[in-house]
Amino acid sequence: MSSIAIFDLGTNTFQLLIAKIIDNAPVLVFEESIAVKLGEGGIEKGYISEAAFDRGLSALKQFKKLIDQYQVKLFRAAATSALRTASNGTEFLEKIISETGIIPEIISGEREAELIYIAVSTAISMDDKKCLIIDLGGGSVEFIICDQEEVFWKRSYDIGAARLMEQFHHSDPISEADINELNLYLESTLLELKNQVKIHKPELLIGSAGAFETFAALINPQFKASFENPETKIELRDFARVSELILKSSNAERSSNAAIIPVRVDMIVMSTLVTKYVLNQFAFKALKLSTYSLKEGLLFEFIKNRNSN
Repeated sequence: MSSIAIFDLGTNTFQLLIAKIIDNAPVLVFEESIAVKLGEGGIEKGYISEAAFDRGLSALKQFKKLIDQYQVKLFRAAATSALRTASNGTEFLEKIISETGIIPEIISGEREAELIYIAVSTAISMDDKKCLIIDLGGGSVEFIICDQEEVFWKRSYDIGAARLMEQFHHSDPISEADINELNLYLESTLLELKNQVKIHKPELLIGSAGAFETFAALINPQFKASFENPETKIELRDFARVSELILKSSNAERSSNAAIIPVRVDMIVMSTLVTKYVLNQFAFKALKLSTYSLKEGLLFEFIKNRNSN
């Protein structure tokens, strides 16, 4: 029996997962998520602001204390969009390494999509259907067209909620003019996605964790993300209802809603609009949530590689 710590260093949150591997299957020991908002104040200018730099470093120091507490010596750490594009991303990683001993790898968007597929195909029963997976991050959004056995196409776009918010969210609640401007931008940016959907004709849309967990919690107040039960069906009519509530809400109203965690209060509007755009463009018959995402992909890939060696 061995334990491993997985770190997902995202644009909005840094996440830690600690698992024991028993009979080649993971058993969750501990999970933690810390809001760092690495993109705040700098993502569109291509750097991590001093305040965000300090928040990120503080989160990693907390994580280091936790893995020491659990006596975990084995870990994998992936850094994504904000650190891919920041001019001071290397400086930030060097600081993490020198002060915590954690050595993250800055992964490409394609690699991120690959890990998301590993996670989601483990979590979700695709029922022999072709699917479109969407992972809505703060810095990037990954799209994967696949079935249970194979990826047909994948791509990462720099249209994460933090980036879109700085460009298109100029009023509270968001205005119809901002929504229309965003939809025009998505229309021109996602041409390749539209072409690939026409070719492969996926029937099922799968949302990977993040904002989709918020949609599920708004639909059902009893919803709780679970490592043991990672698949949840979201009725399209229920998504339509909560999406309208989100788009008409003010920041203060979202802040007071217990179903929306603080780090998503701002960005859930952009995530809702991207999801709504995709659903409106393509004739999906169903929507599912996978609570597994990048960090679980790292975990399951580690187990698979260990077994093949």
